Amino acid sequence: MINKRLLVKNLLAHNDENSFYDKKQFLNIGEKEGKAKFLKHVCALANSNPNNNSFIVVGVEDEENRIMGVDFFDDSKIQNLVNAYLENPPLISYENIPFPDLPEGKVVGLVTIRSSGNICSLKKNIWKYWGGSIFFRDGSISMPKVFDIEIKDTNSQVVADIEQHARNNIELTLDGVIDFINNRHGDLESSYKVFKEQFVVCWAGLTKKENGKIYYSRVDIELINEQVRLFYSALDEVEITYNDETFTTTEYVQLGLHDRQKYYPLETKTIVFRDNGTYKMDSTLIFEPPQFDKKTLHHIYNSNNAILERIKKKVPLKKNELTDLKNLPATYLICALNGFDEARQKLEENRWIIKEYDQEVYASLKESLRILRKVRYN
Repeated sequence: MINKRLLVKNLLAHNDENSFYDKKQFLNIGEKEGKAKFLKHVCALANSNPNNNSFIVVGVEDEENRIMGVDFFDDSKIQNLVNAYLENPPLISYENIPFPDLPEGKVVGLVTIRSSGNICSLKKNIWKYWGGSIFFRDGSISMPKVFDIEIKDTNSQVVADIEQHARNNIELTLDGVIDFINNRHGDLESSYKVFKEQFVVCWAGLTKKENGKIYYSRVDIELINEQVRLFYSALDEVEITYNDETFTTTEYVQLGLHDRQKYYPLETKTIVFRDNGTYKMDSTLIFEPPQFDKKTLHHIYNSNNAILERIKKKVPLKKNELTDLKNLPATYLICALNGFDEARQKLEENRWIIKEYDQEVYASLKESLRILRKVRYN
């Protein structure tokens, strides 16, 4: 069982960017340019490593190798994105790795790429890259290649050695459980469960009971053995169920207009633990977007646009506009779910302006974009 935090440390400590490893300060797959660059690197790493894993570490400053962290990235459908744009797509996963010195909510992202064994290429045009393009790694750079295309295995033993040095042990597991419960979440109700005598899942949050069920907010869930954060949210509510073989979360999001708010089930994630020391994670989107009166939404959409224009022009907001600003990400989200296609683009385009203006609204904006990303890739 690989401890992913040790794996990241080994990659950072012993290797500069190369043909099986890349690092990024952040990913921005919400915009076309960022998505295209990400797909280019995935394609190049897959082609350069036909028989072993390759990696992208996210949240690391490039020149000094300093771990800065990124926001928790909850996108279980990233494989769908890769499948949509790449021919012979590799298997890909994105995992959130907590590091003790990072601020709450910040993690290091680990993208693991496993080639299909065949030449990977772009299916269709995206940004400035043409459909049919094939990329390989040339040292630390992902480069297009149009002749002498041949996939070669040159890294298998190196990667195997790195992964072997990142194997977990009982000391790391026990330290992880104690740190999670006593240090990181001493102010929250914490629990743990051991599956198949070797997997340890810890979770913490604020609890409340409704109709005999327990719901968690401020939720943090971690697979301790691999140092992987499975779920993190400061806003949404989560229901947790488990038995001897499975651990399931159901996430709920709060949506509504004005004072009429309601929780809607968004997604279920189930981890199935097996006797042979492996596990499988499945996610199912169960979200049915609420529908609202189009005339009301047109009014809200135009009002949100006007507020953004006032912020851009540094015009002070009135008291009622400040109230509307607090709800702006959630109402833009509702508009996007009701056919206002440009509402999502408004959130993407103005995220940095909102971040500078109001951190609390920015946190809500990130949650809205996360939900839209889930719905889109499903």
